[in-house]
Amino acid sequence: MALQPKPGLYFEDWLEGERRMLDERHEYVAGEVFAMSGGSAEHHAIIGNIYGQLWSQSKDRPCHVYGQGMRLRIAAADAGTYPDLMALCGEQQFHDGRRDLLLNPSLIVEVLSDSTEGDDRGGKFALYRRLPSLKEYLLVAQDRVSVELYVSGADGRWVLSAYEDLGMCVPLPSIGCELVVAEVYDRIDPELLAWSDQGL
Repeated sequence: MALQPKPGLYFEDWLEGERRMLDERHEYVAGEVFAMSGGSAEHHAIIGNIYGQLWSQSKDRPCHVYGQGMRLRIAAADAGTYPDLMALCGEQQFHDGRRDLLLNPSLIVEVLSDSTEGDDRGGKFALYRRLPSLKEYLLVAQDRVSVELYVSGADGRWVLSAYEDLGMCVPLPSIGCELVVAEVYDRIDPELLAWSDQGL
């Protein structure tokens, strides 16, 4: 994300501007606005693969899966972001009647890229951890078979589990689903992934 300081910008100003935008998206953190770049074909394919698995497993239950267009409000950090994917089971909470700014995901997914990985692991995760509803944070590499799941424990600590084999499944108990790693990377060109690291 490229920093574009706009002194005096408040959250509601950012939200009003984003709702008018058609071709651009920006994230907001405590008065600063960050332009978002577009993702690669692999980035979008992985998000679609994850969305498809979660949607099919939760469609007959009171659960909700949101793609990249849904905004997230993190009131404790005075922030508004666009996670790659969010999900929850139970009552949805929104910022206002427009229902385009979610307040209470239990799962957030980010697909990593060279330009965003540092922020997704660091600053953005620090923001997301301030959501009382968040139970699981999933990071998915697009240049290798690597899925990392952070789970919030009862003591407030986050525990990391890594899944680096296509035959593995990633449990997501907060929404009663699981991800098959092979399906996460379905239709991704093997030459673009570090398959040799997996012994394939």
